[in-house]
Amino acid sequence: MSKRKYRMLFLPNRRQKPGPKGPSAELIRAVVEMKQRNPNWGCPRIAQQIALAFNIPIDKDVVRRILAHHHRPGQGSGGRSWLTFLGHMKDSLWSIDLFRCESATLRTYWVLVVMDQYTRRILGFGVHAGTVDGVPLCRMFNRALRGHRWLPQYLSCDNDPLYRFHRWQANLRILEVTEIKSIPYIPLSHPFVERLIVTLRREYLDHMLFWTTADLENKLLDFRTYFNHHRTHTSREGRTPDPPASRPVANLRSFLWQPHCRALYQTPVAA
Repeated sequence: MSKRKYRMLFLPNRRQKPGPKGPSAELIRAVVEMKQRNPNWGCPRIAQQIALAFNIPIDKDVVRRILAHHHRPGQGSGGRSWLTFLGHMKDSLWSIDLFRCESATLRTYWVLVVMDQYTRRILGFGVHAGTVDGVPLCRMFNRALRGHRWLPQYLSCDNDPLYRFHRWQANLRILEVTEIKSIPYIPLSHPFVERLIVTLRREYLDHMLFWTTADLENKLLDFRTYFNHHRTHTSREGRTPDPPASRPVANLRSFLWQPHCRALYQTPVAA
């Protein structure tokens, strides 16, 4: 009887085993395929994308266990700052910052990023080839805000000498926008837009080439659409910066993959 008892408990081909059943085969397939199509995504991002696409709450630890058992990767594969507090308290605060990138012909381009501090939404990009002073900076800002009908009350920027030009200061006075400076030499005082630039470089610009100003603008607009409408954010509890009014819930048994950024990323959608 003792041998029969342990044989019945630990027999591998028993019909019913004790304990939790674990995730379904469809969920496992979706998690593994999402990791294969987006190798740079981590477990929290995959869990958020699954919850967004299929409306299925899943923990990042469950995703980690699924990938540990079913995914075989290929080869090569401090407290809140004052500006963070200000961004949560005011819904009319935008942040801007500049960075440089090189084209396939090794020509340097300046890119002005404008984002909404409250929703983390990318509002636009301004691109300029060559030296930047007061006039090109105003043109880049106006180019980034094309299509927007309203302006914020406050604009956050760092202490770059480019923002001291008379044309730039006069442009802000005409637009009736108050400029807020971050703390010098402390990137954490300007956190969201700095993180956005790092994400833009790591997830997009480091994986593609551009040739001209128009080519760079078109590719940056593609990334803005993906970032605002399809990319989940941990700071927004797995939501997108610009959620649609209604998003059809995908079915694990039948769904499609939607490519973004020239098929660099793919997210599941309802079939």
